[in-house]
Amino acid sequence: MDLISPDLGLIIWQTIGFAILFIILAKYAWRPILSALEEREGTIETALYAAEKARKDMEGLVAENEKILQEARIERDEILKSANEYAAKIMEQAKDEAAKQGAKMIQDAKAIIQTEKEAALTDVKIQVAEISLHIAEKLLRKNLAEVPEQKKLVEEFVKDIKLN
Repeated sequence: MDLISPDLGLIIWQTIGFAILFIILAKYAWRPILSALEEREGTIETALYAAEKARKDMEGLVAENEKILQEARIERDEILKSANEYAAKIMEQAKDEAAKQGAKMIQDAKAIIQTEKEAALTDVKIQVAEISLHIAEKLLRKNLAEVPEQKKLVEEFVKDIKLN
């Protein structure tokens, strides 16, 4: 039963030993341990604060990146819209210019055709006049070869002059 119920002297010596150990630990080890724990706690708090700050910075950067991307998309859309409008404007100008040039070419072609037509008509008139003169000359030579026929023609001219 000695093991189950300790002797009073043993309890006192163990209490004295524990008190001495406690005093030594309190004097020499307790403060360094507490300061190490406080230092460790400060380091952990600093690390947590830095991590939280980094997380907030990252959220800010992500938001800023999204904003920049959105602005870039808007700018890209504006540039594409502007480019499309400019291309449409250039195409419209090109169509108008082509229509003007086509109309001018048609007008020039009509003028050339009219000029050629007039030249051809003039040429035909000249040829008809030459042929008519040749025919008239031949007819007059044949008809006016005799004197009575010449008198008859002169009389007809005189009658025509009086009537007009």
